[in-house]
Amino acid sequence: MTAILGRIRPSSVLVRMIEGRVSAGFPSPADDYAETYLSLDELVNVRAPSVYLVRAGGDSLKDVGIYDGDVLVVDRAAVAYEGDVVVALIEGEFTAKLLSYGVDGRPILLPANSAYPTIILQDGEQLEIWGVVTDNLHSLRRR
Repeated sequence: MTAILGRIRPSSVLVRMIEGRVSAGFPSPADDYAETYLSLDELVNVRAPSVYLVRAGGDSLKDVGIYDGDVLVVDRAAVAYEGDVVVALIEGEFTAKLLSYGVDGRPILLPANSAYPTIILQDGEQLEIWGVVTDNLHSLRRR
């Protein structure tokens, strides 16, 4: 179950950041680096009044790196394009899925886990694209 956590209160906290990239492939010799400061508020645009935090529930998006309990940054003002992960409201229930369209132009909500069915709206069902997921705050630590 997807849960809306609410809007984000802006903060002035700055986090130290090392300029440059960390190799995720073959290690490279240590580069010179500069230490700067980064506002996480600015990084994920949380100061925008249209941005909310949403907690993902379940594993239907695991193949795109969204796992149960992840905190998603959702922009309600963003235009949703095919292939975006969206938070949708279907008949009063929130869900997060990949947005697609059928040959008839009707929206389809796709899981990113083969254990879940595609959501094809039936005649008369109401769909609202509540917002577009722009970022995923995902912890890599096992607790």
